[in-house]
Formats: sequence, structure tokens, C-alpha cells
Amino acid sequence: MSEKRKIAKGIVVQGSILAIAGIICRIIGLARRVPLTNIIGDIGNGYYAGAYEFYSIILILSSYSLPSAVSKLIAQRQSRGQYKKMQKVFQGALLFAVISGGIFSVIVFIFADFFATTVMGEAMSTMALRVLAPTIFVVALMAVFRGYFQGLGVMHFTAVSQILEQIILVIVSLSAASLLFGIGTKYGNLMMNENYAPAFGAAGATIGCGVGALSGLLLMMYFYSHNKRAIDKRVLNDTSKNKDTFLDVLFLITKTAIPMILCSVMYNICGVVDQSVFNHHMISIGEENVKSALWGVYSGKYKLMITLPIALANAMCSAIIPSLTASIENKDYVSARSKMATVIRVTMIISFPSAFGLAILGKPILNLLFNTGEIDLAAIMLLYGSISVVFFSLSTLGNGILQGLNKLKTPVLNSLIAFVLHLLSLVFMLKVLKMGIHSVVVANLLFAVFVSVLNHLAIYRTIAYKQELKQTFIIPLISSCIMGVITFLVYFIISKVGPDMLALAIAMILAIVVYFVSLILLKGVNEYDLSLIPFGTKIYSFLRRLGLYKDEE
Repeated sequence: MSEKRKIAKGIVVQGSILAIAGIICRIIGLARRVPLTNIIGDIGNGYYAGAYEFYSIILILSSYSLPSAVSKLIAQRQSRGQYKKMQKVFQGALLFAVISGGIFSVIVFIFADFFATTVMGEAMSTMALRVLAPTIFVVALMAVFRGYFQGLGVMHFTAVSQILEQIILVIVSLSAASLLFGIGTKYGNLMMNENYAPAFGAAGATIGCGVGALSGLLLMMYFYSHNKRAIDKRVLNDTSKNKDTFLDVLFLITKTAIPMILCSVMYNICGVVDQSVFNHHMISIGEENVKSALWGVYSGKYKLMITLPIALANAMCSAIIPSLTASIENKDYVSARSKMATVIRVTMIISFPSAFGLAILGKPILNLLFNTGEIDLAAIMLLYGSISVVFFSLSTLGNGILQGLNKLKTPVLNSLIAFVLHLLSLVFMLKVLKMGIHSVVVANLLFAVFVSVLNHLAIYRTIAYKQELKQTFIIPLISSCIMGVITFLVYFIISKVGPDMLALAIAMILAIVVYFVSLILLKGVNEYDLSLIPFGTKIYSFLRRLGLYKDEE
């Protein structure tokens, strides 16, 4: 196998580990949010989202970008053989996490009522937000351990801890939500306020976040202690001098993390700002009684569905940052371009059919998953909003690539520009076009489009890189269109004569087959692409014998 293929395959494998873990976690998360919605309803989902959106922003400020920042710094030092400095970075990052996580946990706990009521416009989210406060500290510590091992190229530790975290989260969240919903019902009867039941239920759901994060942290600490002897041995064999103080390391981590944090804030603050703007707008027009339920549909159904395929882009982003950083450190720009091309093409091959599948089969999937709340509204959102899967995947990868190219400020600026344009679009659609909750869906789609375009231009200016169009975008798009037409017809016909579940199962299986057959017939994948996956060379040989590929290819 050529060096180019080994490099590309390494990224795909490492990215696949995180992607598989991410998808498993998303599926587990889906398995949690579906019964959770059935327990606390759309209104409870609105309260939960009010707390969780704000918590996500605080999490980003305190620790969310630490895995990427730490992995980048660890990868740099490992590529130079500077193991003493590598450990110093790890220790400094832990100190950074203790300080930032501790401060933000206390702030959120004390001012939870102000954040929920004044900022988010959702007073009943206060209890859930206060329960989430200690989780911020736990996640900050866990982020450092995950970033450390990702920087070393060991992705499976992060993957296992993510899966364990999600399993514990589901068990505790559903149990606590059910228990507290019942308590809230009794309390609401006494106070003559039926909203206490979903508010208590939302708070119960957030308990699982803390317990799940704690289990993930303990597992990462175990992995580190288990490998401590090998780590110490490399440090002892390192003859380079390490004159960095903890103050130097903290400054370096802060300098590296802040651009990544700001970039992530721009991405995730959309949810906070959108909900705040939407809630205050609904209050101003006298529709306060339906705002929580509408947001619950958007957050608990629509967003839940589109985040599953985006997990691949997040995983590929985590995989490419340390690898791309090493190539740039060694001034190997050919390798850097090859890595970029690989991750973008692989991600697009999966993102396009995912978007089409959600648009076409969105309603039957929602009907299968949820037995409460508004289904038709969520299905309409998926019909025109699912294409955001493609653009959010592209924008996420663009951020990771620019960070790997040491252009840390560029994605921040791009995200800021996109955020301002997105906010202006949201206000215009709410107040002038009067599109209601649909304004939020379209505005978020526009945000992803703006970031994708700006990032692509920045990457081209930095490394003179142009993404190949035919196999990356055009053929996956055409194959997805073919898949979409056939899938719709099959589902429509079978659902008229048989149960919906059978029609959905057959349509989904056929969609996968039709898409990949179309992709192969249109030569959307070649020998090189197939060589990156397990048994890919044998698959290519088989397809060539069938006459689907010619020898010269």
C-alpha cells in the first residue's frame, strides 16, 4: 500500500472509530429523547431545551473545545518527540479545566434563575439549569483526558467513554424524569399550575447528564492510570529540555483554545439566541402559551433527527486536526491536501443520502418514534430543513481543517459573519415574513451555508486547495436523487397495502442499496476510495469482474 493510502486510511480509520462511537451515541441519545418526549411532552422538551441550550454555551466557554485544543498541542509535541513538554501540556490543561470548570459551575448554579428567565425567556427552565451546573466541572476534566488521547492518535478510549456516558445518561435520565414528572404533577395540582410537571420532568432528565459525564470521566482516568507506566517511560527517555512553567502552558492552552472556543460559541450560540429571540417575539405578539411547545417540536424532534448524520463530520473533524497539524508542522502540504480531500469526500458521500432520506421518510420515522406531540410540523421542518445536514457537515469540517492549518482566528471570524447574517435573517423572517418557528429552521440553514462558503474561500487562500467536485458533490447528489425517487415510490405503494412499519423498513433498506449501486454505476467511488475501507480491495476486484470498472481505472 502506498504511503498516501496509508495516511488517508489512517485518518478514515481514526475518524471512523469516533464516527461509529458518535453515531452509536446519537442513536442512544435518540433512544433517550424519544421516550423522554413521550414522558415530558413537547412543553417539557421546551423547558429542557431552554436549560440545555444555555448549558451548552457555558460548556463551550469552559471546556467544549479543550479536546481539540489539547489534541492539537499534544500532536505537535509528539511529532517532535518532546514528551516532557507533552506531559506539561496535559497537566496544565487539567489545571485550566479545574479553574474554568469550577468558576462556570458556580456562576450557573447561583444565577440560574436570571439566565433562564431573563436571557432565555423560559422561567420554568431554572430548575433544570441549576441541576446541570455541577456537570460543567466534570465535563471540563473529562475533555482534557479525551483531548490527550486523541492527540496521541488513540481514538478508541474516547469512543468507549462516550458510549458508556450515553448509556448511563439514558438510564438515569429516563428514570429521574419519570419520577420527578410524577412529583411535579402532584406539586402542580397543589399550586394549580400544570406546567410544574414538565418542568420537574425536564430537571430529572438533566440529572442523567451529570451522572453520565461522571462515569465517562472515571473511565478516562482509569485508561490513563492503566497506561501511566508507558507514558512515564517515554518521558524519562526524552532528553530534550523542558523549561516551560505552568504559567507558560496555561497561556499556550488559552491562546490555542480561545479561537476554537469562540468558533464553537458562534456555532452553538445560535440555539441560545434563536430561542431567546423566538420566545420574546412570541411573548410580544401574545402567543406565550404555545412558544414552549413549538420550540419543543423544533428541538426535541427536528434537531434530534438531523444531528445523527452530522456526528460523522464531528468525528472526522476530531480525527483530522492532529493529523493535519503534524503534516503542516513537517511542511508536507501534499499530504495535507490529500487528507482534506479524503475526509470531505467520505463525509459528503454519507451526508447527501442522509439529508434526502430524512426529507422523504421523515414523517413515517417520526410517527414510529413518537406517540405524543406535533408530528406534522416536525415532518414539514425535515422536508425543507434536512439539507442543512450537508452544509453543517461541510462547515464543521472546514473549521477543523482551518484549525489544523493553524488558522485559528479565521473560522472564528467566518462564524461571526455568518452569525450576524443569520440573526438578521431570523429577525426579518419572524417580524416581516411572519414565518414563526419555520424562521428558526431556515435561519440555521443559512448560517451553515454562510460558514461553508467562507471556510472554503479561506482554505483556498491558505493552501491553494480546491475540492474535487464530480465525485465529492455531483455524483452523491445525483445518486441521492435517484434513491429519493425510488424510495418515495416504494414507501407510497407499500404503505397503501400494508402496515407503515413494514413499508418504512423496506423503503430504508432499498434506499441504502439503490444509493450505493447508483454511486458505483456512476463511478462515484474508485479503487483508491474503496482501498480505504475494510475488504475494499476485494470489493473493487469483484466489481471489476462484473464489468463495473475497467482495468485502466
